[in-house]
Amino acid sequence: MSDDRRTPVSVLGLGPMGRALARALLAAGHPVTVWNRTPARADPLVAEGARRGATVAETVRASPLAIVCVIDYAAARQTVEPAVEALRGRALVNLTADTPQRARAMARWTTDHGIDYLDGAIMTPAPTIGGRDALVLYSGPEPVWQAQRRTLATLGGTATWLGPDPGRAAAHDVALLDVFWTAMSGVAHAFALAQAMGVAPADLAPYARGVVGLVPDLVDDVARRITADDHVADVSTVRSAVAGMSHVIETTETLGLDAALLRAAHARALRVVRAGHGDDDFSRLTQAYAADD
Repeated sequence: MSDDRRTPVSVLGLGPMGRALARALLAAGHPVTVWNRTPARADPLVAEGARRGATVAETVRASPLAIVCVIDYAAARQTVEPAVEALRGRALVNLTADTPQRARAMARWTTDHGIDYLDGAIMTPAPTIGGRDALVLYSGPEPVWQAQRRTLATLGGTATWLGPDPGRAAAHDVALLDVFWTAMSGVAHAFALAQAMGVAPADLAPYARGVVGLVPDLVDDVARRITADDHVADVSTVRSAVAGMSHVIETTETLGLDAALLRAAHARALRVVRAGHGDDDFSRLTQAYAADD
């Protein structure tokens, strides 16, 4: 292993993801210094070979690269601001999840203080870190990315730089989480609806997996249609989707369950129909979401 792959790294924040990051770096041979607001969280990592930093500033000074991974950017700023002088001239990689706007604000703050900055979004669960299934997206100045990419590669899987805009990784993150959490809310609602009708979760699950399995090809098709501005339906239409959603909403409310999630989607689709696009493909809804009320 070359020397640059053994660059000392400091890790700030030792929640499940922070611990996973530190362990992956240790496994790759990097000297790792760790800090957490609750010091006891560092104990297992210290037993595995990490060094404990007494303060954020001390932790940062131990390495040319610091990685911060906490609950949000307010916590990230609160963590690193007391160590701003220690960070000056070093690199800070922020793997905290938050909004693109806050990512850009964080980048401006680091630039003002002479800190090299990359923003990042971890797109896979903590157990994947260090393995081939990990996916981490990065954005920020290319020279910073090029200087840190070999070290960051030890976090496993795929590390992709999305460009110099520091908000680009967070933009991907929030859009992809929109897919995930909206879908998972639908899954939870579907099981609640099925149970209210006497259908056991185990009985529904195989068919639910089949429905979910239709989505990947539809994602590609919607992306193609949006890019080409081609919403001519060749299978089903927004009008038919409105009818299908209406049946689910009626059944849900008849059973006394909350239909707010699907009602919101139904209202947006109905708006497209009333605008004269009912015979278009479902991809037409992307324009409805972008339009002003």
